[in-house]
Amino acid sequence: MTDDFKGKVVLVTGAGSGIGRHAAQTFASRGALVYAADVNEQGLAGTQELIAKAGGTATVAWVDVASEDDISALLARIGKEAGRLDAAFNNAGITGGTHRIEDYPTDDFDKVLSVNLRSVFLGMKYELPLMKRSGGGAICNTASVAALTGPGGMSAYAASKHGVHGLTRVAAMENAAHGIRVNALAPGWTETPMVAANSIQNPAFAQLARTAIPAKRGAQPAEVADAAVWLCSPAASYVIGQMLVVDGGMTIGGFELP
Repeated sequence: MTDDFKGKVVLVTGAGSGIGRHAAQTFASRGALVYAADVNEQGLAGTQELIAKAGGTATVAWVDVASEDDISALLARIGKEAGRLDAAFNNAGITGGTHRIEDYPTDDFDKVLSVNLRSVFLGMKYELPLMKRSGGGAICNTASVAALTGPGGMSAYAASKHGVHGLTRVAAMENAAHGIRVNALAPGWTETPMVAANSIQNPAFAQLARTAIPAKRGAQPAEVADAAVWLCSPAASYVIGQMLVVDGGMTIGGFELP
């Protein structure tokens, strides 16, 4: 295993499970000091234990990513304790309910946009100054294939992920000259606890998603997390303002030859 993050400080939100947990583990295995943030205290404890057992180092923080006070306090803490920030994976998110637009509860719509989009804005707002102080860095924001498509019943989720894509491109444009690369990750169907819960709520969408994937399976969280780590690594040094789609071919379009 490479040690390309040795001596680096990395923040991962949504680190209590799924893609975020695997990304935190991988960053740590490659030498990073990881700050793992989530609202799931039990999940965070599990992530920290897995990293420690593997010989890595992780600090956990209970954080509401939609709260400016929480995010500003977390980045101030990282600045005080570690003195730098080299990479950030702004990954926390929720799917929200499944409703037609005319039936979508406004409060629920606002919540999805707060957790999925406002959180990315707030994350970068406070990450960027610390990265500039540190001499540069890399940010990966979790979007989704829903940033490219229009999944029926998921208007809030799709709007939030389209927003992440746009916000990422603006941040990339504004910060490339400062030595900070900003990119987005667009996972397809991934076998995470959040997706499992959504599948129970919307089984028709779950079935359609699986049949629409040329790979004929969903991704394992580690397969997606590895792409996020790559985007934050020196190996992606000239990748700026892109959205990397990791979806088993789900959004290719077209059809398979019989």
